[in-house]
Amino acid sequence: MIRHALHDGWHLTAADGPVPEHIKGRTVPAQVPGSAHVDLLAAGLIPDPYLDRVEEELVWAHRTDWRYATTVQAPAAEPGERVDLAFDGLDTVATVELAGRVLGSTANMHRSYRFDVRDLLDGNPAELVVTFRSALEYAEEIRDRLGHRPGAYSHPLNMVRKMACSFGWDWGPDLQTAGIWKPVRLERWRTARLAQVRPLVTVAEDGTGRAEVHAEVERSGLEAATELTLTATVDGHRATAVIPADATSGVVTVEVPAARLWWPAGYGEQPLYDLRVELSGPVGDRPDAVLDTAERRIGFRTVTVDTTPDEIGTPFTFVVNGTRIFAKGANWIPDDHFLTRITRERLERRVDQAVAAHMNMLRVWGGGIYETEDFYDVCDERGILVWQDFLLACSAYPEEEPLWSEFEAEARENVARLTSHPSLALWNGGNENLWGFMDWGWQQQLEGRTWGLRYYTELFPRIVAELDPTRAYADGSPYSPRFSPQDKHPNDQDHGTRHEWEVWNRLDYTTYRNHVPRFCSEFGFQGPPTWATLTDWVHDEPLTPTSPAFLLHQKAEDGNGKLDRGLAPHLPDLPDPAEPGHFAEWHWATQLNQARAVAYGIEHFRSWWPRTAGTLVWQLNDCWPVTSWAAVDGEERPKPLWYGLRHAYAPRLLTVQPRDGRPTLIAVNDTDAPWNGQVEVQRVTFGGEWLESTALALEVAPRSVAGLDLTDSLLKPGDPAREFLVATAGEVRTVHLFAEDRELAYDRDALSARAQAVPGGYRIDVTAASLARDVAVLADRVAPDATVDEMLVTLLPGETRSFTVRTAAEVDPAEFTAPLVLRSVNSLTPPVRA
Repeated sequence: MIRHALHDGWHLTAADGPVPEHIKGRTVPAQVPGSAHVDLLAAGLIPDPYLDRVEEELVWAHRTDWRYATTVQAPAAEPGERVDLAFDGLDTVATVELAGRVLGSTANMHRSYRFDVRDLLDGNPAELVVTFRSALEYAEEIRDRLGHRPGAYSHPLNMVRKMACSFGWDWGPDLQTAGIWKPVRLERWRTARLAQVRPLVTVAEDGTGRAEVHAEVERSGLEAATELTLTATVDGHRATAVIPADATSGVVTVEVPAARLWWPAGYGEQPLYDLRVELSGPVGDRPDAVLDTAERRIGFRTVTVDTTPDEIGTPFTFVVNGTRIFAKGANWIPDDHFLTRITRERLERRVDQAVAAHMNMLRVWGGGIYETEDFYDVCDERGILVWQDFLLACSAYPEEEPLWSEFEAEARENVARLTSHPSLALWNGGNENLWGFMDWGWQQQLEGRTWGLRYYTELFPRIVAELDPTRAYADGSPYSPRFSPQDKHPNDQDHGTRHEWEVWNRLDYTTYRNHVPRFCSEFGFQGPPTWATLTDWVHDEPLTPTSPAFLLHQKAEDGNGKLDRGLAPHLPDLPDPAEPGHFAEWHWATQLNQARAVAYGIEHFRSWWPRTAGTLVWQLNDCWPVTSWAAVDGEERPKPLWYGLRHAYAPRLLTVQPRDGRPTLIAVNDTDAPWNGQVEVQRVTFGGEWLESTALALEVAPRSVAGLDLTDSLLKPGDPAREFLVATAGEVRTVHLFAEDRELAYDRDALSARAQAVPGGYRIDVTAASLARDVAVLADRVAPDATVDEMLVTLLPGETRSFTVRTAAEVDPAEFTAPLVLRSVNSLTPPVRA
C-alpha cells in the first residue's frame, strides 16, 4: 500500500449564491484539511467570524456553494494495481470530479468516501474538483420531501448529516462550514487491502488479555481471488489466521498473559500496548508479500454499565475491571467551531484540564462530531473514560431514506473505527430526543411521522452488538433503561440517566437537592468568559450585559435574565451593570454564581453515592468566545467554575448536606485507601471567636460515603449573619454558612495583600482579618497569559494564603492586589454608609 497525501495546491472559489461583490469571482489559496471561512479569513476577505458582530455579516455564506480545486499528477496504474481517491471527511454536500468525470456525490460529513480512479490517471495533470453546495438548502429540500420534523432550532439540521451545532446552538455561532475537513489522498495497492480493523479487547478471569482482531478486506477485483494471511502482534505475542479465497473477512486472536490493566484516572495507571496487524498474500512472484498494515494502541480492561433493577429503580453505574466507578466529568463539545484548527496539542491541554479538575469521564455530545483519533488517543493516555453519543441532538429525525442509510453507514464506520480505544466506555443513542418526544410538543407536530425511535431501539443497538459487543449501549440521554418513553419517562430520577435543567431555566440552584438521580448526565449554569477573552472579542463601548456584541455572544434564550435571577437569592444586590464602571462587578458576580451553582449540585450528587453514580457537568469547553456553561472558555482560559469543579470533584470531600431534616456532615472518600482520623468541627464568628468545638471520629471506607451527625450546639448560631461552621480533616475543609451571602455581615475590607515577583511569575500573599469567602485573583485582567494556581478559596479569620501567578509579563506586582483583580464575595458587599 502506497499512500500519497493530496493536501497541497488547492484553491477556493465561491461557485454560487448571495456572495458579496468583493468575494465574487475571486480564487484564493485553500488549506486542506480546512473550511471556506478559514480560507477567506486567511485571504483577508472577511473579518474574524468570532469578532464582535461579524457572525451577522456572514449569513450570506449559509446559502453559498463553494468550489475546491487542485491538480493531480500521478503515474498511470500498473497492471494489477488499484488506485483509489480516498476522502476521510467532506463537509458536507459535495460532488467530486476528476479529469472532468463525476466520481460521486456525498451528503454526510461523519463518514469517509473512496473512489476507484485507476482509469483516470495517465501521468498527465488532471483537475480534481470538489464542489460543495449549501447544506442548508439541501436540508430544506429533504425537509420538503419528507415532511417537517420538530427540533430545538429553526434550521432543519435534522435533515442533513452535518455537525448539528454548525447551525448554531445556545452556546455556539451560526457559521455553517463547508470544506474538505479531513485528509485526502491517493492509495495505490494490489491484491487486497485492510478495509477495516476492529480489535475487540477483553480480559479473561485469569488476567490474560485478549485482542480479538476482526479484519474486513477489500479485494482489488483485478485478478483471481487468493488465500490471504492475517497476522496480529501485541507485546511480542503473535497470532495468524487464514482468510480463504472466497472470504472478505477474518479474525485473529492474540493473547497476552498477565496483561497490565488500564484504569480510569484516579483508579490506577493507563498502560497501552501496540497492536500491529498485517495482511499478506501473493503479488507477482512473491507468494507472501505484505499487502497492507494497520497499527493501533490498545488497553486491556473490562467495562460495563450496571442497570440491574434494585429497590429504588434502575441504576446506571459504570464498572471497570470489576470496580464500580463514580463518574466525575463533563460534557464535551467541539473545541473550535472551525474544526480543522483543533490540534492534538490543544486537545492535550483541554483533557489535561479535565484531569487536573479530578475528572475521569467526558461525554462526546450528540450535536458535535465523532472526534478525531487524537482526542481518543489523549483520553487513552490520561485515563479519561469516553461516553460517546451517536450524533443526534434535540431534534426528531426522519427514519426514511436518504437518512436511514446515512445513519447506518456512519454508525458502522465509527463504531468500528473506535473499538481499539480503551477510554471508550459507552455508546449512547443520542441527546434529549426521547425526552423531546415526550415533553416538547413533538407528538402533535409529528402527526404520526417517524421521529428516530428506530435508530435508538433497533439500528444503533444492532450495530453495537454486531461490531462492538465489548461495550454497553444506551438508547439515549436522558433514558430509563428497558422502558419505552411512554412506559417510564426518560428523565425519571429513579431510572438510568437524568438531565437536570429546571435549575438554570426556571428554578434556583438550591433545588438540585430536590432530586437524587441515579446518574446526572447533564446539568449546569451559565457564566461569562474570562475578562481577557471577553475583551479580546467584544469591543462594545460601553461594554454592558445588553450591549449589541455582548448579546450576540450570549446565545441562551433570556440568558442574561436567568443570570440575574440566579444571582438574586444569593449574592448582595449589585449596582446597575449598564451604568459606567459597574459591568466588572456583574461579570465577577455571574462567574462566581456559576461556580457556586455547579459545585452545589456536584456536592449534593456525590453525597448520595452509590445511589447516584455519576455527574457530567454541562460543559467542559467552549468552541468560541461566549457566555456559556463552560468551565474553560473559548480562548482556553479556566473560568472560576473550573476551580469550583476541581474543589467539588476532589478525591476527598467534606460537605454539609440535609439528612432527615437536619444538616449532616458528609465525608466522601473517592480513593482506594480508608479515610480514618478525626474531623475538627467549630462554630466561629466572622471575627475569629470560637464559640463551639468538637472532634468527630472519621472512618470512611475506600470509595464510599459516610455521614457524621452534628450537635444542636454546632448548628444553632447565636447570630446567623456573623457566624459560620468549619469542619477540617487534615487538608480537607468545608465552610458552612447559616444564611445566604446577601444576608451576611461580611467585612468588605477583610483582605490585605502583598505581591512580589518570583521566578516565572508572581506570588500574592493574602491575609483575612475576618472571614473572606471565595477569594480569587483574576490574573488575566493584569496580563492575558497569566494563570493562577488556585481560586475560590475561603480564608478563615487571621489566615494567610499564597497564590502563585504564572506569566511572562513584567508588571507592577501591586496590580495583582487591585480591587478588580483580588476578588471575593466580600468585595461584592455594599460599602457601609457613614
